[in-house]
Amino acid sequence: MLVKEKIVTLIVVLMVLSTAVSASAAVSVGVKKGDWIEYQVSFTGTPDPTHSVVAAKMEVLDVQGLIIQVNIVSTYSNGTQVSTNSTLNLETGQLIDNFIIPAGLTIGDKFLDSNVGNITITGSEQRTYAGATRTVINATSGDNTYVWDQATGISVEGISVGSDYTMNSLATATNIWQSETSGTDMTLVYVAVVIVAVFVIIAIAVVAARRGKK
Repeated sequence: MLVKEKIVTLIVVLMVLSTAVSASAAVSVGVKKGDWIEYQVSFTGTPDPTHSVVAAKMEVLDVQGLIIQVNIVSTYSNGTQVSTNSTLNLETGQLIDNFIIPAGLTIGDKFLDSNVGNITITGSEQRTYAGATRTVINATSGDNTYVWDQATGISVEGISVGSDYTMNSLATATNIWQSETSGTDMTLVYVAVVIVAVFVIIAIAVVAARRGKK
C-alpha cells in the first residue's frame, strides 16, 4: 500500500511540474529591440493636467528573456514632452498599463497583471491599425478596455474611463509591420519609374533614328 501511495504522489508531483512548465512555455515575447509604435490620444470630457496626453511613442530598448526595457515619450496638450524608461516583465506581470503582453494569446487565454491579477482575453477580430489589417485581441479590466496586436502582444488601442473623462489611445504608426498604404505607394512609384524609363528609351531610339537618316 505504501508503494502505491508513493506512486500516486509521484504522479501528482509530475502533473504539477508539467502544468507549471506548460504555463511558463506559453509566455512568449513578440517584440524586439528597435521596435517602436506611435499613438494618438483623444478625450471626451475634461481630464486633469496629469492625464492630458495627446500623443505618445513607445520604443523597445532591449529584450532579455521575458524582461522588456521600453522608452515612452508622452506629449501633453501644452506641448510638453516627458520621456520615461520603464521595465516590463511578462513573467511577474509588471506591465505598467498593459503596454505589452505575451504574444500569440487567443480567446480564453489569461495573462498576469500584477496590479489586478489574471486578465482573460475575451475577443479576437481583424482591424486596421497603423496602416495595416491585423488580427487583434481584446480584454476588459475594471474601467479599462484593451486591444493588442495578437502576433506581437503590443497595445494598439486602449479606452480608459475616468470620473469626468474618457480617454482613447490609438496606434497610428509603427515599424513592427508594414503599412499597406506605404506598400501601395511604393508600387505606384515603381510603375512610374518603369513608365519614365520606357519614355526615355523611346526618345533615345527616335533621336538615334533621326541621326541615322541624316
